[in-house]
Amino acid sequence: MSAGSLRILVVGIGNPDRGDDGIGPRIAEMLRDRVPSGVSVKSRSGDALALLQDWAAFDAVILVDAAAPAGAPGRIHRVDLAVEPLPRDLGLASTHAFGIAEAIALAAQLKRLPPRLVIYAIEAAAFTAGADLSPAVEAAGEGVASRILAEIAGWRGGIDSDAELFQNAGG
Repeated sequence: MSAGSLRILVVGIGNPDRGDDGIGPRIAEMLRDRVPSGVSVKSRSGDALALLQDWAAFDAVILVDAAAPAGAPGRIHRVDLAVEPLPRDLGLASTHAFGIAEAIALAAQLKRLPPRLVIYAIEAAAFTAGADLSPAVEAAGEGVASRILAEIAGWRGGIDSDAELFQNAGG
């Protein structure tokens, strides 16, 4: 398959009614009209198990979610599962018992992971019901959206080097 025909999915995960947990869906909304033709964007508010169905038809998947507060709200973490395992201490937020880490582990056991899976996790300040995004997390959202657009362009153009990709994305 050529780089230009790569089937790509971006999934923003989170609950927009729980403060910083809404950053995934917010970034998905930012990207909807900005991604190239043929790239799919969707939001998921809770059912991480549904991710296995979502990514079944795709060659590359980017997940965006909030991470548990760890002292630096707005800090961006990027994990490429083709290069490294999902860090246990990343603390991907979930309001349910079955979260992203569990969905990835199950998909790996079932041999249903997409060929390329990248996760962007933004450290949250709080997950308060009814709250807006915190300023630091909201500010990080545009940067992550730009990085994702650069990543998609890199995959479509055949750039394999993350260093080159992030140099082009300003990251």
